[in-house]
Amino acid sequence: MTAEAPTLSMEGSTAFRAILWGSLIAGTLDITAAFINSALRGRSPLWVLQYIASGLLGANSYKGGFVTAALGLGVHFLIATVACVLYYAASRKISLLTQHYIVCGLLYGVPVYAFMNLVVVRLAFPGRPAPPLSVVITQLLILMFCIGLPISAIVHHYSK
Repeated sequence: MTAEAPTLSMEGSTAFRAILWGSLIAGTLDITAAFINSALRGRSPLWVLQYIASGLLGANSYKGGFVTAALGLGVHFLIATVACVLYYAASRKISLLTQHYIVCGLLYGVPVYAFMNLVVVRLAFPGRPAPPLSVVITQLLILMFCIGLPISAIVHHYSK
């Protein structure tokens, strides 16, 4: 009886790299945009991360210092990873997503925005009023250019 070492297929390795890099780059760009956008409103990066964690912990997240900020950062990158996995999986079935990755990536920001605001935010913060149009436009642009486009470009790169 012989034992064979497990091997990773080239496709599995490519998928892993596409998802890893897509998640890291998109997550980093998006959180940087959130830091800048919030700084313009007088909020610190620590507050932004604690705000993300408050979706799970409520108002107590603002009392948790760097621990709850780390949780917020983890949640943020988990969401970026899920967005990347979904785009990657869809691109395996719909070649248009890699052939026209710039347009598709920008458009991908729209359903990401819709899911985040119509599902995630409503579950985390029930009864929260709708944001003003200027905030909606800013958030849409951030998700289009900082989440959708980088994810589609990375998936395109690893699909060659």
